[in-house]
Amino acid sequence: MVIFNDETFEERFIFRLTRLNVLSVSISLGIIFTFLTFLLIIYSPIKELIPGYPSNYQRESLIKLNLFADSLQQEIKRKDLFFDNIKNIVEGNDFQELPELQTNESKSYDSIKFENSLEDSLLRLEFESQNLHNLYYPETKDHTKQDLFNIFNISFYTPVNGIITSKFDSSKGHFGIDIVSKHNSAIKAILDGTVIFSGWTLETGYIIALQHEYNILSIYKHNSVLLKKEGEMVSTGEPIAISGESGEISTGPHLHFELWHNGTPVNPEDYIMF
Repeated sequence: MVIFNDETFEERFIFRLTRLNVLSVSISLGIIFTFLTFLLIIYSPIKELIPGYPSNYQRESLIKLNLFADSLQQEIKRKDLFFDNIKNIVEGNDFQELPELQTNESKSYDSIKFENSLEDSLLRLEFESQNLHNLYYPETKDHTKQDLFNIFNISFYTPVNGIITSKFDSSKGHFGIDIVSKHNSAIKAILDGTVIFSGWTLETGYIIALQHEYNILSIYKHNSVLLKKEGEMVSTGEPIAISGESGEISTGPHLHFELWHNGTPVNPEDYIMF
């Protein structure tokens, strides 16, 4: 076989054809194309187009039909036994009980030990620490299940960024914490809730209080400006006031923040990262 230029008659390619060469090339190309076709059929949805080849939908349908047929067979056995028992009652014979399920008694489950390994305990601690401050809310909205509710399941939004200058001390009548922040900082809601009080008092100045789910109450005192009125709905992280030093007992610009649960003051530092 000679391939040459038609104009200059220059030989471009020469290949000597023999029976062995032609046979070898033909067999090699046939094997390669067969192998590629085989791979294409196996790893592509084309195989479902082959007549007689079941599709995934047909396999799922067969499994469901087998399960359904098995349940029907069991139900038919129960019906037959029911009618047989009715017949026995009429004839005064004894009942026929359902055959007990066969259990594999060779397996012993008494040796299973439910003990947490050190690695498992460390993994649980790491996972719980990561999810401690996520915006997670319990799935149930049923307030009759508050006995099963744990306030630790909620991550609160930080009302304001700053430094805590006075800790929570219920024995001294200090039912919250004092946070010193930048001048005119925005005070934000820690959770979704409703404004139940927004007004002025002589001792603590401008106060705003929010009622949240699960009997959680948050109070923000010594503000300079209130941004929400009573009855308004607020969202988590929404500004509700501007920090200040209003009130007679204020010692400087700061936020006095209180957190109450079920009518009892709790330490906000146990639940909120400041």
